Amino acid sequence: MSPPAPPLLRSRLLGELPWLRHGFGTRACGLRQPRPGGPRARADSPLVTLRQVHSDLIWLDPAPGAAGDGLLTRQPGRWLTLRTADCCPILLVDARRRAVAAVHAGWRGTVAGIAEKAVGEMRAAWGSRPQDVRAALGPSIRGCCYEVGAEVQRAFRARFDYADELFLEAEEDPLRTRYPMLFLTGAPPGHPYDPRWNPETQLRLDLAAANRRQLLQAGLPSNAIEVLPYCTACHPELFYSHRRGDVGRMLSGIGIAKKKA
Repeated sequence: MSPPAPPLLRSRLLGELPWLRHGFGTRACGLRQPRPGGPRARADSPLVTLRQVHSDLIWLDPAPGAAGDGLLTRQPGRWLTLRTADCCPILLVDARRRAVAAVHAGWRGTVAGIAEKAVGEMRAAWGSRPQDVRAALGPSIRGCCYEVGAEVQRAFRARFDYADELFLEAEEDPLRTRYPMLFLTGAPPGHPYDPRWNPETQLRLDLAAANRRQLLQAGLPSNAIEVLPYCTACHPELFYSHRRGDVGRMLSGIGIAKKKA
């Protein structure tokens, strides 16, 4: 019998800051059947969330129900939250100015540069310097499991000159190799053709590695970026995975502790 999943995973790097609160959720504290648009918070609630739309929209202290995929705050007692099930949750903190950000990065947000943009938004809002920013990238689907089509690679190539370094060729499927005639229609028997079943080429993308590269491009030192070593698709006992067909989502968050009276 597998041991129970821990409710939260924490970054060693962010954990060095005594005034900071953060955590990456597992199945143990996730949402089994999240409502459309995510959990709703009252206007005066310390829980801050967004209606995530796989974009590069980033908000400073947003109102409840705003659409976007990045949040910023310097207000103590506010908890910036994300919901993920394969996408990459990124928590950022300016250790000098005591400011935080939370970013939801799927492949569309990643190709739009949301991680790098978040660092820029912190600079615009508070004068944050990249050398003062620390980042933790939580559990997400990794290159071992995240097969994508050539259209995803083309989108990255149009945006990043290092795009080819982010992709690996997927491992050969022995069933497809042994019985190629079964796959000529590009769909399972009885189903119409759908390019999702037979992309032009099988490639693998590591979302965490792609976003780490963006943070380096934004000026963060390599030792200020921590990537937690978990693939959501590889660990069904710990994480929900959209690729596996799970409907649940993990909750992750970051916030600044209130000062003691």
